[in-house]
Amino acid sequence: MSEEIFSELRDAVLFFDDEKARALAVKALEMGIDPVMTLEEGLAKPLREVGDRFETGEAFITELIASAQAMEAGAKVLNEEITRRGVNRKSVGKFLIGTVEGDIHSIGKNIVATMLTAAGFEVIDLGTDIPTWTFVEKVKEYEPDILGLSALMTTTMVKQKEILGALRDIGLRSKVKVIVGGAPVTEAWVKEIGADAIGFDAGSAVQVTLRLMEGS
Repeated sequence: MSEEIFSELRDAVLFFDDEKARALAVKALEMGIDPVMTLEEGLAKPLREVGDRFETGEAFITELIASAQAMEAGAKVLNEEITRRGVNRKSVGKFLIGTVEGDIHSIGKNIVATMLTAAGFEVIDLGTDIPTWTFVEKVKEYEPDILGLSALMTTTMVKQKEILGALRDIGLRSKVKVIVGGAPVTEAWVKEIGADAIGFDAGSAVQVTLRLMEGS
């Protein structure tokens, strides 16, 4: 039965049906289907399909945005349940995340944040287009175990390097692990800027984050 729900959710995302996505998310919870699995299989996967088609020129930006809106309509329902279930769970660690200045992409970041919450992390999401010194100030304020920096464009990934430099300049770099992510980010870039790890997608980001916590 879960596969049927996931298939219907996929259609809702692919055909930009916000209301259907929301209603199916509610139905999945009523049926006792795991909300994290519903999020990943029913909503995140089809959105990545649209993203892949956009990258190859097979889909327009308007389609990507509309699909993302449908995905987020269903995800809102699921996120509330994931958060509710995690209220009394001991935190695995504190994760501060945001998209760097000049970049307003939020889809990948939002999925990572949700998956980390599901994995037991206390997640603080700063949002998108976040200036370097805001990241630095929030690291001071929240003292996170890990900082996640998202950049979806080659023109903005340089901000990841800038943030790491700013953290080093004021003596905070040694106090927080840094994981970077985004389409243009590579292992070579991680080494160049001195980050601790890379998250290629939501699933790998969670696994890498857990490994960083084990090594801290």
